[in-house]
Amino acid sequence: MKKKERAAAIVEELKNVYPDGICSLVYPKPHELLFSVRLSAQCTDERVNQVTPALFARFPTLEAFAQADVREVEELIHSCGFFRAKARDIVASAQMMLSDFGGKVPDNMDDLLKLPGVGRKTANLILGDIYHTPGVVIADTHCIRISGRLGLTDGTKDPAKVEIQLRKVLPPEESNDFCHRLVLHGRAVCMARKPVCETCTLRPWCDLYNKGNSGK
Repeated sequence: MKKKERAAAIVEELKNVYPDGICSLVYPKPHELLFSVRLSAQCTDERVNQVTPALFARFPTLEAFAQADVREVEELIHSCGFFRAKARDIVASAQMMLSDFGGKVPDNMDDLLKLPGVGRKTANLILGDIYHTPGVVIADTHCIRISGRLGLTDGTKDPAKVEIQLRKVLPPEESNDFCHRLVLHGRAVCMARKPVCETCTLRPWCDLYNKGNSGK
């Protein structure tokens, strides 16, 4: 089976198992998704979703974030870890969006990468979830691990290489939701340690499973 055919089959199975291929972060406004993703670095989405309601209530607009005292933001996001750097990046990003981008979250990779604390993973997530840009790949830890196990990549752990390799095989209109579904699958079934292979419906395409069972 060619990689594109394998990818198409995996996409369809993931859609069956996880019909709602959406980001687990809760956000009413585009800039709030950007800030939530920044908070999620080295932190669980569950924790971020516990923290952001008070944060967004205290700073209900982009202008409010731009004028915020960084120390107050630090206090509100303290439990997310690395709170000083995250607070600094959030306030600085709000200021830059107002001064350079008309008070909006940028809609292209180059401009998104200019924002403090924003890398390709965050930028792709914004492009996919906010602007519905086809072909985006969110190469997070779940995507890197599972796409390698499924033979969609060569097993590299380099996010940039994973992004390039998946772009070549995934249907562009499915790639964003595919990555969100891999996150759900990685949390529920295909964990880094002790994946629950016995109940995984992706076994037919899984190199890890099939190599482990080749002698059975």
